[in-house]
Amino acid sequence: MDFPATPSNASDSNDYSGLPPLQIDTSQDNKRRSSSRSIKRRRFDDELVEYSLSLSGASLGKNEKRMRTQSYTSHLPEFPILGSVPATSVTPVQERRRASSKISGSVGRKSRRKGQLSQLSTKDLGRWKPTDDLALILGVQQTNDLRVVHRGIKFSCRFTVGELQSRWYALLYNAEVSRVAIAAMRNLHPDLIAAVQQQALYSNAEEELLGTLPSNSHPAPEKFQELLEQNPHVFYPTRTAKSLMNHWQLLKQYQLLPDQTVQPLPKGQGDNVMTFSDAEETMNDAELPDYKEDGIDVDMHLADRIEKKDIRLLENSLSRWQVLVQSVAGGGVELDKNTLAVLRGRLVRYLMRSREIAVGRSTRDHTIDVDLSLEGPAAKVSRKQATIRLRNSGDFFMSSEGKRPIFVDGRPVLQGNKVKLNHNSVIEIAGLRFVFLINQELISAIRQEAVKVTIPV
Repeated sequence: MDFPATPSNASDSNDYSGLPPLQIDTSQDNKRRSSSRSIKRRRFDDELVEYSLSLSGASLGKNEKRMRTQSYTSHLPEFPILGSVPATSVTPVQERRRASSKISGSVGRKSRRKGQLSQLSTKDLGRWKPTDDLALILGVQQTNDLRVVHRGIKFSCRFTVGELQSRWYALLYNAEVSRVAIAAMRNLHPDLIAAVQQQALYSNAEEELLGTLPSNSHPAPEKFQELLEQNPHVFYPTRTAKSLMNHWQLLKQYQLLPDQTVQPLPKGQGDNVMTFSDAEETMNDAELPDYKEDGIDVDMHLADRIEKKDIRLLENSLSRWQVLVQSVAGGGVELDKNTLAVLRGRLVRYLMRSREIAVGRSTRDHTIDVDLSLEGPAAKVSRKQATIRLRNSGDFFMSSEGKRPIFVDGRPVLQGNKVKLNHNSVIEIAGLRFVFLINQELISAIRQEAVKVTIPV
């Protein structure tokens, strides 16, 4: 007994590829349950649009309830079964993913390549300003010589001739560099462009036209304006009559006009070039004209009187210079035969060359022998803080006369008291410290003289 073939296995449909699609009823035992929760995956742009439309179209009413149902695979797809579907079939979503990844990858590669090109093109633009490029282009167009451009144009940086040449070649043959430079020059302010154009170098044709004016003449600005109007195709568009006149005067000053010749240097004996000393010896003062200006004798007489007065004041003040101030340059202190002692500070040292000196702070109306303001801040120092005296016995004594005490070797000396100063004694006055150094040789000689005087003959 032959039994009809049952559609229990989908793979048997390979033998019936030409038949229409079969409607297969699955039994209760073959039901397959699937989860009703949607898979949370990232949606693409087109899916987001479709999803939002489906939500808006399938919105529920107030009284309608959302029912959770079980989904069953009751029907096969409504297309002919041509064969068994492989396990690695490509879904439309995956196709869109691959297409979008290919597009994004190609766009990313193009952007990276473009970024690398722009980085290479803008690598040297930080040093080259748009004004430098404009000046370089104008200079080469005017002179056709990069060395002349290097000597005649003042750029923002000190470029060498090699750097100018490489930049010029880059502007000519590198499309990316040229594009960026042209865009930067177009964004310049009109005032900057006008300033660069006014400094444009003069071409040989322009200087030849200026050389047609003789050097012994004094042309007016109208002459240069006429020359400019007659040759508009030769002169640069920004040239003016005043600029042409200034350049012509420079050519005349440096003997560069065609009708000018450079005079040879005068030669002396032995065909040697004459120096200024030789030329001065050949001059006769008697042959030189005597130019006298009105009032110059009176001015010279007044200046002579003022100088003599200053000299007289200096001579009178020499006797009052009892202390010399010198800067401390480090090292030992050298005492000469005229210096009795030295009051050495951190910045300056005071040379004591008289038997009595006053120590304090100088003001506009009061002068002092030892001005402590030269050493440091002396606002708390009295105008006459102390007096240092040398006795006939060869001993130095300091008397305190100011309001604040003086510290000698750490011991305070109040107002009206005096203390003996020894060699290397440390004196502190209002925070300023000094070391008192005695010229031992000179003091010993003074003591010997004092002994000879006191001993009866």
